[in-house]
Amino acid sequence: AAAVGLCYPAGMPQPPEIPRLDTRRLDPARPEDLDAAVALLRAGRLVAVPTETVYGLAADARNPEAVRGIFAAKGRPANHPLIVHLPDAAHLSRWAVDIPDTAWRLAEAFWPGPLTLLLPKAPDVPGEVTGGRPSIGLRVPAHPVMHVLLVRLDGGLAAPSANPYQRLSPTTADQVLAGLDGRIDAVLDGGPCEVGLESTIVDLTGHAAGEPPRIVRAGPITRAQLEAALGMPVDFPGQHTVAVPGNVAVHYRPGTPLRMFDTAALRARLDALPDDARIALAHTSSDLPTSRGVIATLRLPADKPGFARALYAALHTLDGTGADAIWLERPPEGEDWRDVHDRLSRAVSG
Repeated sequence: AAAVGLCYPAGMPQPPEIPRLDTRRLDPARPEDLDAAVALLRAGRLVAVPTETVYGLAADARNPEAVRGIFAAKGRPANHPLIVHLPDAAHLSRWAVDIPDTAWRLAEAFWPGPLTLLLPKAPDVPGEVTGGRPSIGLRVPAHPVMHVLLVRLDGGLAAPSANPYQRLSPTTADQVLAGLDGRIDAVLDGGPCEVGLESTIVDLTGHAAGEPPRIVRAGPITRAQLEAALGMPVDFPGQHTVAVPGNVAVHYRPGTPLRMFDTAALRARLDALPDDARIALAHTSSDLPTSRGVIATLRLPADKPGFARALYAALHTLDGTGADAIWLERPPEGEDWRDVHDRLSRAVSG
């Protein structure tokens, strides 16, 4: 079979060529397609699956060879840990040890949902899942299709975002295919993702030693929500060195260079933009100057949930316009927006 590679911008790591696969699009409303997805995963194959956050590239988390396939398909370094998705909180003890009471309280409050708990891993968890580290990220996703898969498998699925390494996370099956067609066995099309940004990750590995819960990846579940559920302070450092998914300097990037500007600076740049420019624009303001140099424009919702839900989809769309650059109006600041700014800080070029 012909080999297939991925096209990466200069400077990004180049993934290995792998034999080209006939990637199937499966419809979860068809029982035979859902059966096919379950059979593929049981056989150690790769299936892109919908969650409420983004599409994940799933493999049986107990199968080291299958997990290694995720890294090969994405072109992702093998020392990067993966999140394991579970059917319910009762499965926590199959994957983690020394589980503190805070974990059970957070699970009761936010699962199923976009919250990942970082805990000491059980001894029998394959090192491929954790990047060789002693901790493991676990969550119970809220998407009904993913839940059905997990219940039928009665196990855990390792499922990082279903995109080439460091590229935009997908929120539709079409976006998965645009990046991984020919490199995975199937994509289970569960429609657009409801949340649109990756889960909040809370580190509980030091809680037994008296350390407070700590947010190590901003996400849809905020510090205020966590503190309300726990009745205790939650640490939220601006920077940290904990190895978790997404904690690299370059990530979530479109192929087209992305630039972000405050509203006043964006207005000035649009006023001065020559007619022969080729700019794609994403914005929230309703009264920005028009220019012939803008070849495509998308207006994003001004509210945080709407903006987060639309962001990756908008960047995917504008990335396909042939523009020389994507200009984005900077979204509001504030702690509720920290996940958005975290993703954009890694996505912006230069």
